[in-house]
This record gives sequence, structure tokens and C-alpha cells, in this order.
Amino acid sequence: MDQARPSDFGRTSEGPARGARRSSAVWRRLLILTAGAAAVVGPVALSPLSTNAANVHQYVNCVKASLCTEVSDSEQIFGEGVYVGHDEPSLLFYSNQPGSGNRYSTVLTLPKQPPTNQTPGKASYDFQLHPAFWFGMAMCDTQSYPEQLSTCKPDSNSNIVDPAVSAKHAGTAFMEMQFYPPGWAPFNLPGGISCSATQWCAALNIDSLSNNPVTGQQNNAVCESTAGEEYVNFAFITLNGVPQAPPNPVDATATTFTPDPTQDLMMNGGDKISVKMHDTGAGLRIDINDGTTHQNGFMVASAHNNFAQVKFDPNGSGCTAIPYNFHPMYSTSSPMTRVPWAAHTYNVAFSDEIGHFDYCSAVNSSLGCNPGGTEGVGANKEPSDSDDFLCLPGGDAFLYLIGGCANSNVPGFDGTSYLADWPNGVATNRPTPIQFTSFQTGQSYDTNYSRAGFETDLPRVEEGLNGCDPLNDVGCTLLPTTDDGTPAAFYPYFTIDSHGGSCTWVYGNTVAGMTTNNFGKNNQYGTYDTGVEYTGLGGVPYAKADDFRNIVSNPCPA
Repeated sequence: MDQARPSDFGRTSEGPARGARRSSAVWRRLLILTAGAAAVVGPVALSPLSTNAANVHQYVNCVKASLCTEVSDSEQIFGEGVYVGHDEPSLLFYSNQPGSGNRYSTVLTLPKQPPTNQTPGKASYDFQLHPAFWFGMAMCDTQSYPEQLSTCKPDSNSNIVDPAVSAKHAGTAFMEMQFYPPGWAPFNLPGGISCSATQWCAALNIDSLSNNPVTGQQNNAVCESTAGEEYVNFAFITLNGVPQAPPNPVDATATTFTPDPTQDLMMNGGDKISVKMHDTGAGLRIDINDGTTHQNGFMVASAHNNFAQVKFDPNGSGCTAIPYNFHPMYSTSSPMTRVPWAAHTYNVAFSDEIGHFDYCSAVNSSLGCNPGGTEGVGANKEPSDSDDFLCLPGGDAFLYLIGGCANSNVPGFDGTSYLADWPNGVATNRPTPIQFTSFQTGQSYDTNYSRAGFETDLPRVEEGLNGCDPLNDVGCTLLPTTDDGTPAAFYPYFTIDSHGGSCTWVYGNTVAGMTTNNFGKNNQYGTYDTGVEYTGLGGVPYAKADDFRNIVSNPCPA
């Protein structure tokens, strides 16, 4: 195995090296990220697991992993040129009702895949459009950014602190309830995202950041090579609510990240899925009920289940897991109930992770796309280049024997996420769309959120490309342009289906027979979200418009 290959998981037995840091003058731009783990590059990619490898310590490496959320200044955290960017169209929900920030439900219809066609470009599948989509919520973590307070009162708006006013915000994590599409390479392979040939699976991810923006301190090097600077607690949703192996990044093993269909909740395309989450004395509980198969799965983010914080110890020489019950941070959901280190402004939200998969004609032994080979298909076909990594041959897939790379197409914007291959209700060689109801809160999950927000972090992922400058709110575009200035062919958006007197969100494209309002397609994301403040070195705040955002009255109550 090539010792220099990048990976989306890390092993502590192989000492990952950090990228070079930028000058301290750039600290005003903030140390920020979301969801995933590891501020280091794990040098060895996961290999197919054997029984004697199951207990090897591994963690999610957010430098390369496709399952992580975008950060505001990746170069400041990870160094120059090593980070995989994350493009995340999102739908946010707002309510002033107590409990709306820590308790909600939705009903999801999982996409069905089209008939199998192994010829690249002749069909599109969910694994090509997105490695994961998820439902989110802000969480307490007193060992996480900004490292200014030793306590966090759960489910409380006392945690609302504008960085423009004070850096004294409670430590914050972000929860993503992620769903993974079927058919491509197994989850435990580098870049793999599938649990099964035909079935979906899901996992609870809670992401934290070991970083103090006021002092510029990060966790010690040993701990960063053990758990990551941005660390993740990860657990598949299981039938009995018991994790397969420790979820926390200090104790997690290969088994933590290897799907087990005998233990995990497996779901079919087309199934109606009820997702409910609420706080308990032991931590956030998520229940997933498959109304089609009548199977249930759940998970509680509790110390009893081996969820844990990573001790922030910048001057130390070790790495300590602190058993922890992860509780929601806020009582309500508003534009101020955000994760202060995230590029996005969300708390209660749906989001899609796009911008990763691209075709590869020939994968080499370093998990790259062979020089002299090609990436893409059709009019999008071009010679492979240096950003083609985490590539797997079609023979590694469960079902869709299509070679491809699962790294990032950002800032290239030329992978399958940016082609007009999204479900449209007409083409039979595409999957059906993601459909979900507006979130509902309240003790009986019967109260609608009053407002919704369309948000995309395009300014963040376009930053530095074709004049895009989020610090000065100029040059960024709603339809992203490639690194050679060519507009992307497509960018997904939200529509609603209000046929028959009920209303459902439909994500990706205008869908014939479903869409009754597309909100101006890409124009729905609005304009720069100016005035969002972050904490810089010395506690000095600064504003940066990492997102386009448009807040409206909820047009699709459940």
C-alpha cells in the first residue's frame, strides 16, 4: 500500500504530518469548520478489513473525507492545499417556540435508483450526486471551539452570544444525522460511501473543533494525530441502539466504520422514513422508523454508548477521551442559534453534501486517476489532473461497477454533482428525488416552524476563484464557475410539491408531476449573508459572508 496516499480515515499507528501554517496575520479570518474530524492527513488509506484488523484505531479524517461540512478558513486550520472542500446547499428552519432548537421530526422518502447501467454517463445514481445528505442540530461540547467557557447549559438560549459582542461563547459541536446511498464502494474503503448494493444506511455524526481562536492555540500534535483537530463521534444507527464499536475518535476502531447489515438499520429506496430527535437526560436521542418495512433503529449520544469529548490540551503530550452526554445547545432556532466556527449559519437544518464524485478511466495504485487517463464523461471529459484522488476502480463497487474519485470537485465544479443529471421526473435513467416534509417541533411533533431559509456556502467554496471574495462580499456567483471561468452546467435547488392539499420539499431539480414552486431555481438562495461575525486572534471580531441566504415565511408547512 502506498504510504503517501491521502485517506478519509486516519490510523494513529502512522504519524500523519500537518500542512504548513499561514502567517499569524491571517488569523483575523478565523479558525472554522464543521462536521467530520482530523486536522491532519492520515497517510494510509483504509484497506479492505480483515478480522485481525478490526480493532485498529481509526478516525474520520476531515482533511480528505467527503462526509465533512465546509469550514470557513481551511488553510488556516489544515495548511495550504491539502483540504477537501465541501459544497452544501441547505434548507434551514426557524421558530421562536421553546424546544424548536432541540426537538423536531420529519418524514423522508428515500430515493429509488434507476435500472443498472454500467456504462459511465449513461445513468446517474445517488452516490454520484452526493455521498451523504443529513439533518442537523447544534450541540454543547465544552472541549470544543472557542474554548472560552467551561460550561454549556443544554437546551438554552443563554448560549446565544454574537461574536461581534463577545468571544465568550459556550463550546459548540454540530450534529449531522447522515444518510448514505447504496451501490458504490463499501464504506470502509477510502472514498467508499455505501453500506449495501441496494439499501441505504444512516449514521449519527457529532463534530467538534479543538481550537481557540482568541489565542490561536490548537490541540497538541499527539492528540491531533490520534483524533484530529476537528474530531467526530460516529455511530451507525443500529436496530438495538448499541454502537458497533466506540463512537468517540480516541477509542474508535475499524469496526466503528464498517457497516454490519445484521446490526444496522438498512432501508430501501422508496421507503417512507420517520426521523425524530429530542434531548434526554443521557443526551440527544434519534429514532428512525421505516414506515414501509416497519423496522426501527435509534441511537443516543451518551457516555454510556462511549460518546466522548476530546480534551483540549494544547500544551500536553497525550490524548484523552472524556465520556460525555452530548445535549442540544439551544432552546429555539433562529439566525443567532448558529455554530460559531461553521461556514454555514445553521442550527436546525437539512443539508446535502455535493461536489465530490467524478468519473475516472483508470485508477492507479496510489488511489489517483492515472496521468494520461481521463476524468468526466461526454462534454465534461478531460485529462485527469492532480485533484483526482480517493479514486476506486469499478470492480470495488457493490453493484454499480463504475470507476471514480470521491475527493472534491471544488473549486473545479465539474464533477457529476454539477451536471444536469439530477432527478427531473422524466428521464428514467436517473434516481427519484429526495423528498421530506417541513420539520415539526413541540411535544407531539405537531407544530410547524414559522420560517425557512435557503442557504448555500458557495461564497466559501468559490473563495479566491474568479474574483470571489467573501470578506468584501464581491465576485461570488449563484451558479458557480469552474477554475477556467466556465459556468457549471447545473446547481441543485429546492422545490415544493403541494399537490393534493399536502406539501413536501423536493430537492435537486424541477421534477415533472411534483414541483409546484421552484422559488426561482438558483435565485432562491438570495444574496450575500452579510454581517455574520467570527472571532479572530485576540478576540477581535470580523465579518465574512461565507453564504448566500434567503429567509422566507415557511411556504410548505407539514
